[in-house]
Amino acid sequence: MRIPSSLSSTLLSSALFLPSLVSASGSFDCKNIIVDKIKYDLSPLGGVHTLYNVVEKPEESATVNTTYVLNICNILGKAANREHLKCGTSKNICGFEYRTHANSSVETDQGFPIAGYDHLGSGSKDTEVTRLKQSDSSREGLLVKFAGGSYEDTTGKKHATKAVIEFNCDPDRSGLEGLRTTNEPASEAVLHARAEEGSGSRNSSSSLQFKSFGPADDDTYVLRLDWATRYACDKYRDDNKGDSSSHWGFFTWLIILLFLCTAAYLILGSWLNYNRYGARGWDLLPHGDTLRDVPYIFQDWVRRVVNTLQGSGSRGGYSAV
Repeated sequence: MRIPSSLSSTLLSSALFLPSLVSASGSFDCKNIIVDKIKYDLSPLGGVHTLYNVVEKPEESATVNTTYVLNICNILGKAANREHLKCGTSKNICGFEYRTHANSSVETDQGFPIAGYDHLGSGSKDTEVTRLKQSDSSREGLLVKFAGGSYEDTTGKKHATKAVIEFNCDPDRSGLEGLRTTNEPASEAVLHARAEEGSGSRNSSSSLQFKSFGPADDDTYVLRLDWATRYACDKYRDDNKGDSSSHWGFFTWLIILLFLCTAAYLILGSWLNYNRYGARGWDLLPHGDTLRDVPYIFQDWVRRVVNTLQGSGSRGGYSAV
């Protein structure tokens, strides 16, 4: 059967397009991060997390309440929609801004993507990962940059957005202190961090901290976060490799115990035979005759099993009495 030329060209173009679509729809693999030959695993920090920030704008006589929703390991999905505001389910980080003007009941609001893929997986979030030691040798952790969003300011101008998250090494913190992980926006716990924009104050009860959101020198709007966690420590994986091997199962310990007992029995029995009877070779082993006969005993057992199976298979029905 011949395929029409128009159909074949369509299939060819689809095949050529498919790899680009797959590569574009890939995600930031927070479980396997390798920087400077050091492997990090930030997957325990996955899930939907929410931060709430309030900024007073005297020049605008307005109060801006912004809720930031993020999931560094996966897309937000349903969590990207809050009431009537929509950000885009394929995003990793979204903002939901509520602006209230003084002496007025008028409130303007918007949902805007900060990082992630565009609709249907197109575009790129341009993830960049570097170690904090590259800029400051005294610091340990990771600097992760996400892009792929846009923000509309009060004048109606749109700006590209990105997120810069500093994962600081803290051996005493898992990174989930003060946070709840959930995939349902209705039940998300909100982390209240009332701080002026640009303030670097840290609430010690929470590992995830809001630093700022605003324009940068290149006219992009940048969300900056601090995240204290043990998973950003350079040697965390190496120091905890022994955890999985130290918690061996029951059968593993049973096999080891049987091996040690067998070895002790053979060594002790050989030593006694050598000192008492001057035995050599096979005679050194305790019950050496029995051990030499093991292969023959095993062959006889196999032959008996085979004969039994063949005999039971050839006879059927009732036997004569």
